[in-house]
Amino acid sequence: MSRILLVDDDSELTDLLQEFLIGEGFEVTVANDGGRGLELAKSHTFDALVLDVMLPVHNGFDLLRKLREETSPASRSLPVLMLTAKGDTVDRIVGLEMGADDYLPKPCNPRELAARLRAVLRRGRIESDEPGTVASGPLRLLPAEHQGYWNGRLLSLTGAEFAVLKVLVQHAGDVVSKEMLTETALGRKLMPYDRSIDVHVSNIRKKLVEQGASRELIINIRGAGYMLTRSYA
Repeated sequence: MSRILLVDDDSELTDLLQEFLIGEGFEVTVANDGGRGLELAKSHTFDALVLDVMLPVHNGFDLLRKLREETSPASRSLPVLMLTAKGDTVDRIVGLEMGADDYLPKPCNPRELAARLRAVLRRGRIESDEPGTVASGPLRLLPAEHQGYWNGRLLSLTGAEFAVLKVLVQHAGDVVSKEMLTETALGRKLMPYDRSIDVHVSNIRKKLVEQGASRELIINIRGAGYMLTRSYA
């Protein structure tokens, strides 16, 4: 049974979502403020975190930042789905830039939330079952460990970033559309005005450059998608 941490200060909403998700086969722990949410996330093991932005004590962004700064690989790679205000693209982009794996606008449909959670969890299970190494030049990914390396230096990747980069490595030298990246890496359809892939690729590129890779390692082909080049300098 997958263990979900749900952090939202709207107790009516958390009661509704908890009841629905339990009925769908999830084990759900609820926290109604960011302080308690952070405490639970650091002291217990969860398979995914559903996190509201506007929270007392620590807002969702603060909680996410503190989690991603943890030295524990489990905290850094815990799948995080942000709940954002409907139409608030700024919150969505900020959340993704800070390491969220995906987002869902509020008020959210419980069935869609369950579907998003299953997609995130399924992606993690598939990668964990993959043997061996996925590589292109100095870039090496270990799906079973959810770890990536550039010239032997560890890349601190979130689950979504790892999944996106893996697709690009598997198609190195070819253009991969945002539609394919969204469906393969995030497990859902690309929505209108959806910038999730753009933000994930931007984060990946920044982390690669920090380890010595060229900014041109991943390029944007306007109107077509992204390509991992074979330029390793």
